[in-house]
Amino acid sequence: MADEKPTQKDAYSLILDAIDAGIYRPGARMVESELAERFGVSRTPIREALQRLETQSLLIRDGRSLIVASLDHNQLAELYAVRAELEGLAARLAAQHAAPEEVRVLRELVEEDRKRVNDPSALARANRRFHKQIHLASHNRYLVQQLDLVHRTMALLATTSLAVEGRSEKAIAEHDAIVQAIEARDGDAADTALRAHISRAFETRLRLDSAAGAGGA
Repeated sequence: MADEKPTQKDAYSLILDAIDAGIYRPGARMVESELAERFGVSRTPIREALQRLETQSLLIRDGRSLIVASLDHNQLAELYAVRAELEGLAARLAAQHAAPEEVRVLRELVEEDRKRVNDPSALARANRRFHKQIHLASHNRYLVQQLDLVHRTMALLATTSLAVEGRSEKAIAEHDAIVQAIEARDGDAADTALRAHISRAFETRLRLDSAAGAGGA
């Protein structure tokens, strides 16, 4: 019994990571026995992890089955609106409260990303690390918790907007502008730069979804 909680946490993280990586895409059925076999975990923690993901609306019911949820246009707009507000606040607070070491790490992340410009999958993973670093640099635990929830929901997006031609270079330039503002301890500029970054990401996402919809017609 003493090992149950860490096992449960591992099962939750493993399933969430698999959704985030696109192994289980929106609409995919989540079968306890298959998940237990894939991850080498017993069915009890898998069941508890699935229940947790359902309460977070990352999984939904389809009859008796649980499937990975998908986001419609309105949900996507709502998600990006909340994300822009929270991320902008995180950047503002990071400009005020980040330790010099945290600012240097942000700068290093941007420079490292320049080497990943032709690898959208690697850049998408690095992008999550970059944003997480800003969240932590805000030094506001309640804001970090809310942003964690937002970014968990982002896992429901089946593709990365960084795969759109030319978006990688622009995203890195936007990250650079965010870090410059944080380095300058300019909260207003950091907030503005990060909100603009999220707005452009949302615009790219809308174009991506529109193209996908047209292709399926």
